Amino acid sequence: MQEARPLTPAGRRIVAAADELFYNRGITAVGVDLIAEHSGVTKRTLYNQFGSKDHLVATYLTERDRRWRSLVRAAVDAGDTPAEAVTAPFEALRIWSVANTRGCAFINALAELPDPSHPAYRIAANQKLWLLNLFEELAVAAGCSRPATLATRLLVLHEGAVATQPLSLDTLPESTDLARALVLASKPPHQ
Repeated sequence: MQEARPLTPAGRRIVAAADELFYNRGITAVGVDLIAEHSGVTKRTLYNQFGSKDHLVATYLTERDRRWRSLVRAAVDAGDTPAEAVTAPFEALRIWSVANTRGCAFINALAELPDPSHPAYRIAANQKLWLLNLFEELAVAAGCSRPATLATRLLVLHEGAVATQPLSLDTLPESTDLARALVLASKPPHQ
């Protein structure tokens, strides 16, 4: 990704506007003119900061990913036991979903940007792989049997709860309960 230098105040405004617009309206539905208008900058400033819309989309997803991972890590750290830590991403999702009601920005991006060579595609795909790996790492730390299988099942539950969120089905409590049951079932009887 191009953006390695710190963002200027104008760059931060552009990313904030892009975050709101891309998430609420869709990546392909939002043009740079609208982002520039909403951020109070010229298109020239936008292009000087990011080079292209593709790099701005990648920056938008990178920033969302940074905030999401921070929230998940805080939820993991707040768990009283290693077994509770395994399901902490579900608690993080409950908190995150209060302000993010259109489902997962990463799933949305993958649907809108199916080309694996797009810089934003890689960021979105890596976010899902990170969560899968985190579930497995936490399952190993909790002494769960078959941690890779458990991690896959937890990821599917988590992503299902996210994907159904825009439908107002409120599947998160049931998904969280099922995740806890899977973790408990994977623990040896003596733990």
